[in-house]
Amino acid sequence: MATISDVAARAGVSTATVSRALNGKSTVDPTLAARVQEAAAELGYHPNGLARNLRRQETAVLALIISDVENPFFTAIARGVEDLAQRSGYSVVLCNSDENEDKERRYIEVALQERVAGVVLSPTGRSTSVEGLRRQGTPLVAVDRPLPAAAGDQVLVDTRHAAAEATRHLLAGGYERVGCLTGPAGVRTADDRLAGYADVVGEENVLSRRAEYRAEGARLAASELLDAPSPPDALLVANSTMAIGVLEALSARGLRPGSDVGIVSFDDAPWTTLVDPPLTVVAQPAYEVGRVAAQLLLARISDSSRDATTTTLEARLIVRKSSRR
Repeated sequence: MATISDVAARAGVSTATVSRALNGKSTVDPTLAARVQEAAAELGYHPNGLARNLRRQETAVLALIISDVENPFFTAIARGVEDLAQRSGYSVVLCNSDENEDKERRYIEVALQERVAGVVLSPTGRSTSVEGLRRQGTPLVAVDRPLPAAAGDQVLVDTRHAAAEATRHLLAGGYERVGCLTGPAGVRTADDRLAGYADVVGEENVLSRRAEYRAEGARLAASELLDAPSPPDALLVANSTMAIGVLEALSARGLRPGSDVGIVSFDDAPWTTLVDPPLTVVAQPAYEVGRVAAQLLLARISDSSRDATTTTLEARLIVRKSSRR
């Protein structure tokens, strides 16, 4: 791993000049600063932000990169991470990738530059790369969505089983044409929820649409299903944000959850008991996911030789009136 001395030697300047140049000090001649930046880029050198923090006796830092800060599921994960990290003397920097691979890549780069003590990451999809973290030896825990086992520890929820349970619940309640609204292809949670639903209804009876994990995309997807010649009489919805769009689509057509179209949604958001009728949900242990992830990350920071582990938690079906005739 390149050091500040290596950069100084490559640029032909002192280490003090390298430090000032990389910290944007105006006292460095622009020509020298450009030479330093070029040398740092060639050597792959990142300033050790964590070391600077420790020299100032500031708290060590963890980076938490989540997929959607507006989604209550990820907010609860963040609280679980932060509560345990704070008790252990760590601060947590929250980064919202917004389901965007470019933003995720930039935040991972920031984590590398600042030499954070560890990273908790909810990957955006299959193209997520953590190779830089692995090369630098930065401890990593993936949450909600898996990465290759060798990349680090991971904390998941068995949503395939939960989706199957929710689908069986709708069929047992007298609904005959159960549809499924799930997230983008290639996102493990979206694929698992669709697979769990298909396990119950059978591949030949799958009635599904995919959309971004957003209300508007779900509204449009639900509208397509509801306006079909043979519309579903029940829907399994992949998360609470999408459920908002589904409820909007039902309202626009004068349809009532439960009596007209049965609804079960993943995630027990605070508002799900306030709508009429209250929403039946698959409650995921989001806070526990975050707490366990922080616990594993701190253990990895203490002992990097530990074998990578996968912790799988269970979701819970909470039956309310939106899934009853």
